[in-house]
Amino acid sequence: MNDNDWPEIAGRLADDAQGRFHRLPVRVYFEDTDAGGVVYHASYVRFCERGRTDFLRLLGVEARQLISGEASNEPAAFVVRRMSLDFKRPARMDDLLVVETRVKELGGASVTLTQTISKDGRDVFEADVTVVLVSVAGKPLRLTSAIRFAFDGG
Repeated sequence: MNDNDWPEIAGRLADDAQGRFHRLPVRVYFEDTDAGGVVYHASYVRFCERGRTDFLRLLGVEARQLISGEASNEPAAFVVRRMSLDFKRPARMDDLLVVETRVKELGGASVTLTQTISKDGRDVFEADVTVVLVSVAGKPLRLTSAIRFAFDGG
């Protein structure tokens, strides 16, 4: 298989009237469900983490580059500061879900994202997630101009 045939496993970036966003397809597997075959609540948090990570990757800000110090002035990482979760309807094993991630607000050292998980165009879950860029010692760091530019949709 050559690179052109490889599926877009990191999802894709898109733009609409509200700005740039990221979409990631996620299949629900047995391991994502509870004994009743319904998606376990913590699985939604994992799906959102994948969406945030791939959003950053496609924006050109990979987690490895942050941790190594390539993407900022010193080794750093985005850590979750706050999450607000809304479980709207159940998803089940074998469902194909779409995780959509959008920037809601940029702060000095933080980014607040809205993440929606849908099935067949109907929302099943929504989260507002605030992440903060911190040094490996835990000190908040200002977003670099490159990171800010990537999130702003530049």
